[in-house]
Parts: sequence; structure tokens; C-alpha cells
Amino acid sequence: MHKSRGARAVALCLALTTIASCGVVPRPGPTKSEIFAGSVLREGDAFIVSVNDRVTRATAVVPALGFSHAFLNAGLLGADTIRPGDTLGLIVYENVEDGLLTNAGASASLIDEVQVDSAGFIFIPYAGRIRAAGNTPEALRDIITRRLDQQTPDPQVLVRRIAGDGATVSVVGGATAQGVYPIERPTRTLTAMIAAAGGVAIPTEVARVTVSRGHHTETVLLEDLYRNPKLDIALRDGDRIFIEEDSRAFTVLGATGTQQRLEFETDIVTAIEALAQVGGLQPQLANPTGVFIFRNEPEEIAEAVLGRDDLIGTQRVVYVLDLTEPNGMFQARDFLIRAGDTVYVTEAPIVRWNRSVAAIFGSLTPIASTANTLGVN
Repeated sequence: MHKSRGARAVALCLALTTIASCGVVPRPGPTKSEIFAGSVLREGDAFIVSVNDRVTRATAVVPALGFSHAFLNAGLLGADTIRPGDTLGLIVYENVEDGLLTNAGASASLIDEVQVDSAGFIFIPYAGRIRAAGNTPEALRDIITRRLDQQTPDPQVLVRRIAGDGATVSVVGGATAQGVYPIERPTRTLTAMIAAAGGVAIPTEVARVTVSRGHHTETVLLEDLYRNPKLDIALRDGDRIFIEEDSRAFTVLGATGTQQRLEFETDIVTAIEALAQVGGLQPQLANPTGVFIFRNEPEEIAEAVLGRDDLIGTQRVVYVLDLTEPNGMFQARDFLIRAGDTVYVTEAPIVRWNRSVAAIFGSLTPIASTANTLGVN
């Protein structure tokens, strides 16, 4: 009789074990041992790496944002430099009663709204076609005066630029007031032009500023732009300024407070911050020794992490954090999450066992009564 009850108990345990091992019980993802089975050292194609100080330093790569030397070394445009598209106003004074340009009885002639053509030239009667672009109004005055001096004695010329010059930039995206703005003395730099457009209408901590100049496009973080005055580049005619919210994101799955895709709320996000954004680990479910970060690691970083020089191309790497180790929380605090990462928290082994039991009995409560029915003491 005792043997019969013992055999029934053994059969019950074997049934539970078989259900758990066969994967019949629903679960949110792979177990810790299954992930380790995917190592290149076993049957998989991913490198499994435990996070330590050396790994943290090797993987501490933040987005390479900033401006090139060509952008940084561009000098400020002179606020009075004439450019194609500018509209000029000219007044010519002549020291004769019957001048070339003046009407009878008048000593001055107003030549208003002279448009600088796309090649940078203007046409003045009796002075001919004159290159205006690249000159200041004062330099252009001297040129016109010399030209007219050959036709009328001692002419006096005034040159002014009428509002609405041809050097403009466009500001679009997350600016408060999108539009096309002239480059004037107060708005010759990037931050000044953003201010002229009303600043940004998106959170500054996740704002990116992209400047397109000709065939070159470069990006900087807005906060870096204001922290580092060297990044406040001089603008050029035709620059396109695009302000956008940082679109980098990562995914958190497994035994956490919630499972979702999260965008970067700051320039840098650590593993501990990533877990905090989803409510941390679920106390009744999570395995704190099995926090994994799945990542496609560039060749040079993978070689630095693994201490190898024979890798070719992007490598699949799974980083392991054990929060129960003495410095585990520090490692999670220092390990940087990158765009595209998947943070996965495994379930504790007991959770899977409980699910197996629940799959048979509906809950854990009937276990005792089942054991009594079987005569198990």
C-alpha cells in the first residue's frame, strides 16, 4: 500500500516535470538556461558576455553627434556683405546742372530697388554691369563712383541695402515658428537663428538640430549646442535647419512592470534606468540573476569586448547582468543602453514550476488535497 502511494507521488512529480520541460506551459520568453544555450560555445550564434567594469568601458559608446571642421571653421558672414538676391537702393549726386542721371533742376538721382542677379551683378546706367556680390555697400559705392567719374565730374554715390536680403536659411521641424529667415547681424549663428524662430517646441533634452549645407548634413544635440559655444556655427546662405525629437528607442520585455518599446528620454540611458522606466522587476516573477541585453554589436566593439581580432562584421552579443552580485547594481547603473537594444528579464525558476502545477490543477491550492488523495504524507 505504501509502495502504491509512493509510486503515485513519483508519477505526479514526473508529470509536472515533463510538462515543464516540454514547454507546454505558456511563458513570456526563454529561460536563462535557454539563452545560454544560444551561445556560440554551444549550439547558437550569439556571444554571451557577463557585464563587468571592462565590458562597461568597452561598450560605453554614445551617438557620435557634432559638426565637422568645415562647419566649425566657417567664419561669420559679414552683416553688410552683398549677396545674390539682395535688393539695393542707390542715390547719385552730380555736381552739374544737367547730369547724366538727374532730372532737370535736380542734383540727385534715386535709383531704387536694384536687384542683384543670380550671378551677383547689377546694372547702372552709364556705369555698366558691375559685380556687387561679395562687396560691402561701401566697396560697391567706390566702384560705382569710379565708373561714373569717367562720365560726370566728381559724382557722389550712396549705396544701401533694402530690407529682405538674399542670404536666408529655412528653419523647419520642431521650431516654434517655422519659416525662412534672413541672415542678419543678430542672426548669423545657429543658436541665434533658432531663437529668431521662437526656440523649439519639443522637449530640449531630446531635441536634435540638423544643418544641411549643400550636399552635407550634420547633426548635434540641442543641449550640447548650448553647453558648448564652439558648436554654435556660423550660418551660410541656403542652410536648412531641421529640429526634431530624438527617435532612438529600445525595448524592454520579460518579468518587468510592463513590456514596451521606449524612446530615449535623455541622451544617455543606463540599464538600471531602462528597468526603472518600466516599473522595475516584478518581485514575484523576476529572476534578478538573469537580466539580458540583446544587441547587434559593431565589429570593432565586439572585438574589444571579447578580446579578439578575428571577427568579421556585426556580431550578435547578449550581455548578462546579475543584480544579486555585490556590485551588480553598480554594473547595471554604468552599463549604457543603445538604440535598438532589447532588455529582457527572465522569470525565476519557481515561477515556471508554479505554472506547470497550475496547468494541471488550476491553482496551487489543490496540491495539498491531491497529495492527501494520493496518500502522500
